[in-house]
Amino acid sequence: MLNISNNKVSEFIDLTKYKSGKDIFTKEYNKGFKKFLLIFTVILILILFLPWTQNISSQGNVTTLKPNQRPQTLQSQIPGRVEEWFVQEGNFVKKGDTILRISEVKSEYFDERLAERTDNQITAKSSSVTAYKNKVNALQSQINALQQERRLKLEQAKNKVKQTLLKVVSDSIDLEALKINADIANKQYLRTIQLQEDGLKAVKDVEEKRSKYQEVNAKLISQQNKLLSTRQDAINSELAIATLGATYADKIAKAQSSLYTAQSGGLDIEAQVSKLETNLANYKKRNSLLFITAPQAGFINKTIKAGLGETFKEGEPLVSIMPADYELAVEMYVKPIDLPLIHVGEEVRVQFDGWPAIVFSGWPNVSYGTYGAKIVAIENFISNNGKYRVLLKPDSNMVAWPTAIRVGSGAKTIALLENVPIWFELWRQINSFPPNFYQPTAKKTDSKDKKKA
Repeated sequence: MLNISNNKVSEFIDLTKYKSGKDIFTKEYNKGFKKFLLIFTVILILILFLPWTQNISSQGNVTTLKPNQRPQTLQSQIPGRVEEWFVQEGNFVKKGDTILRISEVKSEYFDERLAERTDNQITAKSSSVTAYKNKVNALQSQINALQQERRLKLEQAKNKVKQTLLKVVSDSIDLEALKINADIANKQYLRTIQLQEDGLKAVKDVEEKRSKYQEVNAKLISQQNKLLSTRQDAINSELAIATLGATYADKIAKAQSSLYTAQSGGLDIEAQVSKLETNLANYKKRNSLLFITAPQAGFINKTIKAGLGETFKEGEPLVSIMPADYELAVEMYVKPIDLPLIHVGEEVRVQFDGWPAIVFSGWPNVSYGTYGAKIVAIENFISNNGKYRVLLKPDSNMVAWPTAIRVGSGAKTIALLENVPIWFELWRQINSFPPNFYQPTAKKTDSKDKKKA
C-alpha cells in the first residue's frame, strides 16, 4: 500500500490473520547479522585484553662490534706520487701484503743513496769524536803532569827557603862572633897602645894589634855583607814560591781551557752524530713508507687515488679496505624521550633489509624473519641527527644472524619493553603518551638489596 492517506487500515484490520501478512509481519530480519555483530563485539573486547608488548621501533644499519673491524681507509704518512699498484678492487690481502708503491716528491729526498751517505757522515763524525776524546785524555794527562811538577817545584822552593833561612841564622851567629872578636881586638889594640906608652910594649906589638884589629873589622864588614846577601836570597826564595805558583797556575789554566774546548768540541760532534743518527733512522723509516701495506687481512673496497703518477699530500686517503674477520652488530638511533627506557642487556628484534619478514611489533613471538639481539652500549652524548646511538650484538641464545649480511646494509629494530593490554596501548597511542617507564628486573633487585644494606 502507498500509505497516501493518514487513515491506516492496520488500525481497523489485523493483517497478520492473512497468509501474506503472516509472511511479512511475523518474520525477523538481519538475525544472522546481529549474531555476527554480537560475536564480533565479544571477540573485540577479548582482544582488547590480550597482552601487547610495548616497543620502540627505529631505523639502523649493520656495523661491526669492534672499531678495528670496520671499513677503513689507508693513508700515507708522507706526500708522494703513485708509481705502481699491486692489487685491484675486490682482491683479498693478508696482513703485511704490499698494496701500493709510491715515490718521493720532495727534492731533499730524491737521492737514492741518501741513507748510505748519511751513514758515512756518521762514521766520519764518530772518528772525530774519538779524536776529541783522545785529545781530552792527553790534555788531562798534561794537566796532571803540570800539577805534579808544580808540587815538586814548590817542595823544592820551600826547601830552598828553609836553607836560606838557616843560612841567615848561621851568618847572624858568625856576625855576632866577629863583633865579639872585633871588640876583643879593639880592646887588645887599645891596651897595647897604653902599654907601649908605658914602655911595656914595643911599637911592633902595637902595629900587630892594629893590623889584627883592622883584619877583624874587615871580616866583620864582609860578614855583614854576607848576612845581607843571605837575607836577600831568603826573600828571593819566598818570592820564587809565589812566582812559581802563578806560573804553573797560568800553565794549568791554559791546559784546562784547551781541555774544556776539546770537551765542548767533542760534545758538539756527539750532538751532530746523534742528529745524523736520527736523520738516518728517519730516512730508513721514510724508505719503508714508500710501500703501502695492509694493516690487517681484508678485501680491497675501492682505490681512491688510482692514476699512475697522481700526487697526493700526507694524510690523504689512498685505498679503502674492509677487514676479513669481524663480528656483526647493528647500530640504531632512539629519540631522547625513549632513552630512559633503553638499558644495556635488553632484548631487541632486528629485521634486515633484503630478508623477508612478517612482523607483529606487539607480538614478537609470532613474528617471522626477525633476529634476536642485545644492547651492548648506549651513547652518552647525542648524535648529529638529534638521537642517541645504541649498539646491538647478536643474541647467542637466539637464531644466528644470516652470514650473507654486509656491513652497511639497512636494518629495522624493535626494542621490547613491558607487556600491557591492547586497550592500554590503544589509549596510549591515541593520547600520544610515551611507553611506560620501567627498570629491568635485575636492576630492581639490585636497588632493593642496596636499600636493605
